[in-house]
Amino acid sequence: MKRIITQEVTIHSDPNSVYAALTDPKKFSGFTGGAEAEIDTKVGGKVSLFDGKITGTTLECIPDKRLIQAWRAGNWDEGIISLVKFELSGEDSKTLVRFEHVGFPVDEKEHLEAGWHKMYWEPLKAFLEKS
Repeated sequence: MKRIITQEVTIHSDPNSVYAALTDPKKFSGFTGGAEAEIDTKVGGKVSLFDGKITGTTLECIPDKRLIQAWRAGNWDEGIISLVKFELSGEDSKTLVRFEHVGFPVDEKEHLEAGWHKMYWEPLKAFLEKS
């Protein structure tokens, strides 16, 4: 089984708002149900999400366009680090998010595929589309 997840999601909000929700700790916490987050968007900056259950580093950050981070979940074996990539495109009221996740433990794929929808896309849509 390949260790790659690719997903495309359309969010009825502008790319700036989607990018801000993914990179601003307060907004990230807002759409993830209040989970504590630390997100430093500088290359090499620290990332800690979902009350520290996911930790990592920012690898690339182009406002309103792209975010790439190295991630590891606290319950993964030592040395396993995955990459997540968010590519944003769109205009005023609609953003297409092209997402890729690679390098996670092979037995986590099914859980992660569903988790991205449940923990990210659905709550992010609800958070941004209500305004």
